[in-house]
Amino acid sequence: MFFLNDIYQLYHHNTAVITDDGKRITYGELVNSANELYSIINHRCLVFCLSQNSLDSLRGYLSFVQNKVVPLMLDASLNETLLKELIIIYRPEFIWLPLYRLDEFEKFEIIYSSDEYALVRLNIKTVFSLNAKIALLLTTSGSTGSPKLVRLSYDNLQANAESIAQYLSITDKERPITSLPMNYSFGLSIINSHILKGATILLTNRSLMEKEFWAFLKNEKATSLSGVPYTFEILKRLRFFRMDLPSLKTLTQAGGKLQIELNKEFAEYCKATAKHFFVMYGQTEATARMTYLPCEQSLAKIGSIGVAIPKGELSLIDEKGNEFDESDKVGELVYKGPNVSLGYAECGDDLEKGDENEGILITGDLAKKDDDNYYYIVGRKKRFIKLYGNRVNLDETERLLKELVTDCACVGIDDRMVIYVTESDNEEKVRKYISFKTGINQNAFMVTKINVIPKNPSGKTIYSMLEI
Repeated sequence: MFFLNDIYQLYHHNTAVITDDGKRITYGELVNSANELYSIINHRCLVFCLSQNSLDSLRGYLSFVQNKVVPLMLDASLNETLLKELIIIYRPEFIWLPLYRLDEFEKFEIIYSSDEYALVRLNIKTVFSLNAKIALLLTTSGSTGSPKLVRLSYDNLQANAESIAQYLSITDKERPITSLPMNYSFGLSIINSHILKGATILLTNRSLMEKEFWAFLKNEKATSLSGVPYTFEILKRLRFFRMDLPSLKTLTQAGGKLQIELNKEFAEYCKATAKHFFVMYGQTEATARMTYLPCEQSLAKIGSIGVAIPKGELSLIDEKGNEFDESDKVGELVYKGPNVSLGYAECGDDLEKGDENEGILITGDLAKKDDDNYYYIVGRKKRFIKLYGNRVNLDETERLLKELVTDCACVGIDDRMVIYVTESDNEEKVRKYISFKTGINQNAFMVTKINVIPKNPSGKTIYSMLEI
């Protein structure tokens, strides 16, 4: 496993992390502090890591993965009830958590503490066996409190970090700033791929809406900024195109499809300012990323997720599972590569399972490709309903509506679609618009106004919170 041993030799004196409060730590210091933490545990086991974009959170993650301790990465602000349910289901021996959450575990033994974090022994008498290949556990997208986890191997982490570093041309001169949560596969992949190359992580919990974030980015000369579609919507509102950011050379986007017009605006901006804009596609089940659109194609192939990452392969299958090679024909996207996860865990016994996917992931996304073998996502296989006999893609409906409204979410069952919007006094306008666009009677659509569309920390809509 690459994370610290080889890097220690190559980049011992490089600055590994700069925090927004001015702390600086080299790779040599990071290795030593990670090993100090592991010496307290000193054996392979399961640990819950309540993560945030802080130095001790990062140190815990790296210490655990490097030393064959298996972390489940969770949001540091995860609801107390949900956290305790996960503890009951998976029985971790330890929990690595911020000091401000210690009072929830006052009955247990604190065996190590630092300025920000503490390691708590949970005194669980019977623990589950861990398969030798498991390196890391992540929650599936949109389910931070769900017992369903993705089991990732050491080879998965290595392969994905290497591929990302290759197509982004990452070197030890890079300075990515953390704009995504560490417990989110996209956010974690940024850390992994840059640490692999001895780069300097600019670590902050600040949001894009805070002036301190931008001061930190400018003062420490961040070279790259990453985000999900919602991130780029915020950037536009913040008048990002007018900002003077000479050090920023790369923008990367994943976590869902960017609206075409917004995609075009950022691609044109990057072309005009000699910056690189990479649109990417991935899933937690594939460690992080499966495709990327080369930055030089960002305008020519706008809307495309691009091509497979190095060492990966893409294909399409029909409803019967048969592979086909025709252009412009929609099928389910299949990915093959060394970064495909071992499978899921839904209970503690599943942690003993081996590789169930064998390097192949049937993504559940519907896609097509063009004559140049560039792929385009057109919807989610399970996000379909039938309205008066017409098969309707809920994701495509949302994209149509975002030409009319700022934000929306579509859910439904056959013959009933509920459209949630955040703007007042346009419910009837929305119904007429979508009826016209789809050719389906207005009676099939119900429009409901809510204050905010529920989203997870990575900006994806939580459809389970919306009533049908």
